[in-house]
Amino acid sequence: MGDQPVIEAMRYGLRGGKGLRAYLVLESAALHDVTAPRAIWPAAAIEAMHAYSLIHDDLPAMDDDDLRRGQPTVHVKWDEATAILAGDALQSLAFELALDPRGAEAAQARADLALTLAQAAGARGMVLGQALDIAAETAAAPLNLQQITALQNGKTGALIAWSATAGPRMVGGDTAAMQAYAEALGLAFQIADDILDVEGDEKTAGKRLQKDASAGKATFVSLLGLDGAKARAKELTEAAMDALSPYGTGADGLRDAARFVISRQS
Repeated sequence: MGDQPVIEAMRYGLRGGKGLRAYLVLESAALHDVTAPRAIWPAAAIEAMHAYSLIHDDLPAMDDDDLRRGQPTVHVKWDEATAILAGDALQSLAFELALDPRGAEAAQARADLALTLAQAAGARGMVLGQALDIAAETAAAPLNLQQITALQNGKTGALIAWSATAGPRMVGGDTAAMQAYAEALGLAFQIADDILDVEGDEKTAGKRLQKDASAGKATFVSLLGLDGAKARAKELTEAAMDALSPYGTGADGLRDAARFVISRQS
């Protein structure tokens, strides 16, 4: 089994990356007194789900990218069929990991993690955001700021929100503060991505840049201007950090993650 191309493609798709979503799971879990050996299961689940989304997004029928994390994309290294199957398998693996009894101690908490992961990844979350993004390519007019925000809240924000709220979900706790943190963080992340697309270096970023501009698609930079986008990202980062006030200094790691989001180069 281990030498099957689809298994190798799954491993390849999981390599590299920032691990931001897994980090959010681990940090939010620690804030709610969940041990790392238990938190690692939903943390691994979100990385599997994220990797699936990237593999499928890179396909010729979607974003048609040949470079990801500085390496050839999965369909380029193997073929489209292998990439589709690897993505499908990673999505299934994500739910398997979220439901593993070595994760959240209570069965109800594991069920909640799986249910909310399905909602975040599906047609009300990430998939919806990707569908809106594809539709924008052939829209009669570029999207406005409200539409771009709604698109990115699904495409990028939904999985980030799940990651940040995984900790309280593991203990049946209140998710409000972590949800507010994640909503601001997710939008700041995407604005930073749009800024990076304009100012970044392809070698450092590990992916093709300026594709949206060349396709005439609206971005936060095209709508707000470069300085306006930077100012908005900073405002959102401060809002994210403020949302963590109920946790005191215990949430400093999550505050550092918010600062990292707008300073990253890849």
